[in-house]
Amino acid sequence: MGLLPDYKIREYAQKQAMLDPFVDGQVRDGKISYGLSSYGYDIRVADEFKIFTNIHTTVVDPKQFDVHSMVDFKGDVCIIPPNSFALARTVEYFHIPRGVLTVCVGKSTYARCGIIVNVTPFEPEWEGYATLEISNTTPLPAKIYANEGIAQVLFFEGDGVCEISYGDKKGKYQAQQSIVLPKL
Repeated sequence: MGLLPDYKIREYAQKQAMLDPFVDGQVRDGKISYGLSSYGYDIRVADEFKIFTNIHTTVVDPKQFDVHSMVDFKGDVCIIPPNSFALARTVEYFHIPRGVLTVCVGKSTYARCGIIVNVTPFEPEWEGYATLEISNTTPLPAKIYANEGIAQVLFFEGDGVCEISYGDKKGKYQAQQSIVLPKL
């Protein structure tokens, strides 16, 4: 299994529509960078967020998630309260090829501010907008800028294709069109 360089990511993006929209190169211009990089792709966060709230003093339970524990927000800047958490989605829609697996890590610009981005791997033949988990670990409110870079996806190509893909399993998070909450 090897890490895909920029030219292979470009090839997958153009020939197999692996991610859309695809930005061929880094965009900065006063923004947190996004687009193709040397060995990955810096994804953007869309302007839709679900911010955790304690209004109903509910318990967070991944097996019985209470939708009332979150507040929907749409805008160019999302403020995540101190020591809190938000869900968002990517601007990019992904179609991961059968022989590829991704790992996603937060961008250093946010990490250096105490903002941690967690995204689970995109398995072979998974598709959809990725749901992003954004944690504000600081005692201060934190700004997240919509339509700018939030994390970097690293693409790994296997020596062969997997026997059973996420698509074959009909995974529960397949073809996400929006922010998807936990489900069994």
